[in-house]
Amino acid sequence: MARTCDLTGVKPLFGQNVSHSNRKTKKKFLPNLCNVTLTSDILNKRIKLRITTRALRSIDIKGGLDSFLLSRAAKQLTSKASELRKNIESALAKKKK
Repeated sequence: MARTCDLTGVKPLFGQNVSHSNRKTKKKFLPNLCNVTLTSDILNKRIKLRITTRALRSIDIKGGLDSFLLSRAAKQLTSKASELRKNIESALAKKKK
């Protein structure tokens, strides 16, 4: 399973450990991922996601999954998240009619 965030697309970063003697060894910085089940108020269903803790905090600040997805630009979201956003927008359009 790829270690990427389902919403923001954050991937592992690569760098080096540098010792006191300035010896360098390769290191992989993994994102802090957690498995979460979030509810969409507009779609009335639960969605299982694997997201970073930073994205989870952003969802809490925005007030929920729906408002988080609608506030982000489509370029900032992954394909799974942009598909969710399209479903939410179509559900909102149906409710307004």
